[in-house]
Amino acid sequence: MTRRAVVLAGGRGSRLAPYTTVLPKPLMPVGERPILEILLRQLRAAGLDDVTLAVGHLAHLVRAVVGDGSAHDVSVRYHEEDRALGTAGPLASIPDLGETFLLVNGDVLTTLDFRTLIGVHQESGNALTIATHRRTVRTDYGVLRTDGAIGATDRVLGYDEKPELAYTVSMGVYVVEPAAIGRLRPGERCDFPDLVLALLASGAAVGSYLFDGYWLDIGREDDFRRAQADAGHVLAGALPTEPPA
Repeated sequence: MTRRAVVLAGGRGSRLAPYTTVLPKPLMPVGERPILEILLRQLRAAGLDDVTLAVGHLAHLVRAVVGDGSAHDVSVRYHEEDRALGTAGPLASIPDLGETFLLVNGDVLTTLDFRTLIGVHQESGNALTIATHRRTVRTDYGVLRTDGAIGATDRVLGYDEKPELAYTVSMGVYVVEPAAIGRLRPGERCDFPDLVLALLASGAAVGSYLFDGYWLDIGREDDFRRAQADAGHVLAGALPTEPPA
């Protein structure tokens, strides 16, 4: 089982502005603890104690709070970007990624078992495995289905009132093989969807591991507020099975 983890903690957190103009997103509090502290504790519990933090925006604050990681019984190294390289770009310049590693966004709050995810990935032989979750999006509008024309109008075939659409979405948690990042070039911007599409185009195996338990992306304002409601469970070390309705 790998001990290596990379946490992406350099984003500007524009969706949580103006809070993130003075506080980096990974230090946003869930109750009395920064989300990054909760994540580091979870990594340690999963045996992932060799951690690199990819930092950028307000990096000095992350360093000041986390330090060398010894307070959380992990070893923390820093990889600081002088300019934004996207969600995958920093991986090209991080040294010692010569083994399977876990990659996590620094704003994820979840009960996902990282050990289980890594085990499933290794059994599958994937170059990359993406932890995924089902999300339902509801529109507040009546949606028309149209086809063809009637005079100067479109012909209506159906009418759906406030439909709900279910999607399988990335949780921002991945297990990555070194070969998967070999196509990245140091200093070049690359976002994770671009890397996934490049891997698929090359014929590499990319897997999805569906997780239906607790997951929030606290970079979204709605999820951040929900995390505050769950703070007592988080700080007690027992997240609820599902977010509250």
